[in-house]
Amino acid sequence: MAIASRLPKFDQKIVVGVVFVAAMFVNILDITIINVALPAIGKDFGVAASQLGTVSVGYLVSLAVFIPASGWLGDRFGTKRIFLLALAIFTGASALCGLAQNLDQLVLFRILQGVGGGMLTPVGMAMMFRVFPPEERVRASRVLMIPTAIAPALGPVLGGLLVDKVSWHWVFFINLPVGAVALVFGALFLKDHREPAAGRFDIAGFVLSGAGLALLMYALSEGSDKGWGTLGILGAGIGGVVLLVAMVWHGLRSAQPILNLRLFSDRLFVSTNIVSLLAAAGFLGLLFVYPLMCQNAFGWSALKTGLLTFPEALGVMITSQVVSRIYPKVGPRRLMAAGLVGIAAAAVMLTRVTADTSPVVFVGILFFTGIALAFNMIPMQAAAFAKTLPQDSGSASTLFSTQRQIGSALGVAVLSTVMAGVGLVTAGHGGAPVPNMDAYRAAFWTAAGIALLGALAALTIRDKDAEATMRKVVPVEEKPEAVEDAVAV
Repeated sequence: MAIASRLPKFDQKIVVGVVFVAAMFVNILDITIINVALPAIGKDFGVAASQLGTVSVGYLVSLAVFIPASGWLGDRFGTKRIFLLALAIFTGASALCGLAQNLDQLVLFRILQGVGGGMLTPVGMAMMFRVFPPEERVRASRVLMIPTAIAPALGPVLGGLLVDKVSWHWVFFINLPVGAVALVFGALFLKDHREPAAGRFDIAGFVLSGAGLALLMYALSEGSDKGWGTLGILGAGIGGVVLLVAMVWHGLRSAQPILNLRLFSDRLFVSTNIVSLLAAAGFLGLLFVYPLMCQNAFGWSALKTGLLTFPEALGVMITSQVVSRIYPKVGPRRLMAAGLVGIAAAAVMLTRVTADTSPVVFVGILFFTGIALAFNMIPMQAAAFAKTLPQDSGSASTLFSTQRQIGSALGVAVLSTVMAGVGLVTAGHGGAPVPNMDAYRAAFWTAAGIALLGALAALTIRDKDAEATMRKVVPVEEKPEAVEDAVAV
């Protein structure tokens, strides 16, 4: 009875898993669902489509500014406090976005959303990998796959339903119940953690990294639309790169930099980050092009497009059970490489579809894409922090989140540029403009190439470096020390 009274009401693995999955879900969902609502927002506010890009870009730029600071904030003030603060900001800003009366207000509130969203993922990931020891990282990665897989696929479906049946305001209001429940649950049951040696805040590093990432994200997000050679995009891109180079120079000379680049001395951490960047570019680029093809080239509704995207999430959820069981025997190297080859194969298959292709074929391709994603993502997330010390979890998760954000923006930028270069429309019979399928095919071929580069990078990983995550988890009742403790009591 005495032992039972000292146990927490909820296992921290469950508590952290619940609040982080909920936060990740609304965060990722928000990024994908907004695209469906933009036409309705433009119509309601009476603004041109060209002006609506600021709704998405404002969020992404704000996100990029605050990601680097999140690791230090969690270490210094406590992961529970910063995570709940970030979630409160994100949820409150979602309500404000839904109440916005004009475009300027909406952009301002989206920037505020990005402040919260930028801190959620790195701090939450640090919490996850602190409560799950290396031998349970595959289990943790399986939990992380839930929002990663479901939210991007659910976004277009839910967005289409809300816009068509209610109003665009509800694509933001939908975040409120999930955010509120996660806030209350986290406030009651999360345990706090802070690092005594967090040190002083690196103001110079924050300014250099925040401004550099913001400019780079702006250039990547807007370059294909505004033109890579325009003064604004060229200046932002070059300025962002220069500031990030300066940040690297500063970080390697600072005792306590905001981004601990010394973690890249770990070969496994470097390799998994490179693979993650290329995987994000290839996979999220594919998911960016696919709905555009379905809606703009095939003329499908957002709802139909979403329904024929959702099988990807099913493929991930089913396959994650298999991957987590074979990971300890096979290791991350071959699983990650095979997953990226599978994503490349799915992209190639999408080059062969037309508007007349049976929906069953689309279901099969997207389901296969989900299978391939599970083979890549679960081993990658499990292995990435295998050799990271617990006190470095905040810094490592910040670096990992930063490169994934850059990778996703890079994939969209590259594929958008490819499509624009080929031309999204061509002359049909009588000279009337018709959708140019060659543009989408070229983008899918490019996504396949990026995924194959990721597969080659995965082959540089040594399974031995990740052996701490490949150990079999021994049930508590089978552990000799557990038996000895019970006898002693």
